[in-house]
Amino acid sequence: MYRPIIRFVSTAAVMVMMGCDQRGPAAPSSEPTGNTTMPAPTEQATQETITEHAKPAPPIAEDSKQAATSTPAGRRPLNVILLVIDAMRDDMPWNGYDRPIAPNLTALHAKSVSYERGYAISSFTSKSVAGLLSGQYPSSLDRTTPFFTSYRDKTNTFMAEVLRDNGVRTLGIQAHLYLKEKSGLHQGFDDWRIVPGIEWDPNKDPFITSPQHTASVMEQLSDPKNVQGKFFAYYHYMDPHDIYNSHEQAPKWGTTPRDRYDEEIWFADYHIQKALEFVGSQPWGKDTAIIVTADHGEAFGEHGFYRHARHLYEVLIRVPLFVHIPGVEPRKIARWRSHIDIVPTVYDMMGVPIPEGLPGTSLLPEILGEEVPQRPIVADLPADNINSRRRALIDDGYKLVAHGQDVRFEMYDVRNDPAETTNLFRKDKARAHAIREQYRKVSEAIPFKKARGGPAVKKD
Repeated sequence: MYRPIIRFVSTAAVMVMMGCDQRGPAAPSSEPTGNTTMPAPTEQATQETITEHAKPAPPIAEDSKQAATSTPAGRRPLNVILLVIDAMRDDMPWNGYDRPIAPNLTALHAKSVSYERGYAISSFTSKSVAGLLSGQYPSSLDRTTPFFTSYRDKTNTFMAEVLRDNGVRTLGIQAHLYLKEKSGLHQGFDDWRIVPGIEWDPNKDPFITSPQHTASVMEQLSDPKNVQGKFFAYYHYMDPHDIYNSHEQAPKWGTTPRDRYDEEIWFADYHIQKALEFVGSQPWGKDTAIIVTADHGEAFGEHGFYRHARHLYEVLIRVPLFVHIPGVEPRKIARWRSHIDIVPTVYDMMGVPIPEGLPGTSLLPEILGEEVPQRPIVADLPADNINSRRRALIDDGYKLVAHGQDVRFEMYDVRNDPAETTNLFRKDKARAHAIREQYRKVSEAIPFKKARGGPAVKKD
């Protein structure tokens, strides 16, 4: 049963092996320096599986013409697929990026309801996914102190638990060993899988997972017990996460980290499309919503650092956010929204009562055309043994970032200065005072649980 949630507003060798930190202010020496093509035996090995499960089908957008029922589109109970692409930045082709690095997701975006700006809850996987799957800020969750945080069963309530208790089949496939059951993020999933063949040894593992991920998606969604009723599926594609590999079939844009990252986005996009086509070919496809986003962004030298995990700058927390619902007209919503709203949105889409105490609000009314005011956005990076605390408030185009226990602040006009080149905290004192007071009230209202177990957390 659902456990009430308090109201408001979610070592060195190990880090190198798992690859989730930004590893300092400059490009790390362990990063590949050339455009070396790594073998991708997994792709060839899984192609027959993909072909076996995939059926010729029109693009997923054709479903929208078949979705008319007595219940308005989007208001009938839906299946929901939450598609997360690891480290996918906001500057994608549909936002003006000049490389065609994601043609299939770009096509899906054109058929979807999208947000002007989407924000992740935090800046790296172990915190952002916990918030994404619980609908709570990570500081509010019962968690351990290490960088690769784990979340305790029985004391946290995750979305999949609530869905399962309401008769929804809950499915998940991941491509990172952090997301094994030890992390606690599997809570509530009926069928939780890690894609096969992962070794996570930097000397052995090719870090290529999208082909077998898609094959696993098709296998999981071909199992009658998983799709005979309503289902929720969380699929987290990992290839854009460093290490940035090259792929024989992908375009070659160059040898810089960003060039090779773009190639990884293309590769993931290529295989994601096979999964989308499969969904569109199924009888339940016309009743399935697809939410597309990322767990965090990625830095390529902005503010003097690479990768992610240490800060709350825009390149790390701004992420794509769009929703495809068959029968719902595509449009762009001029609002900025956060992942904190995903959990109540999923409940609303699936016809599951939204529990009290969630800090977020369902986006479904807005997706279906209602006018909803802008709300402040919070990004939360709790302290662990690697990071001191960071917390950000974004409202009315301005962003306040608090360091440590609010010992230092930055303020940016992110609407007009999205690269955050000018810290206005001491230059615009009146606005800084106002947003700091707003931040104080909002931050104090977020329940806080002290992390426990393992090494002490880092202090500023």
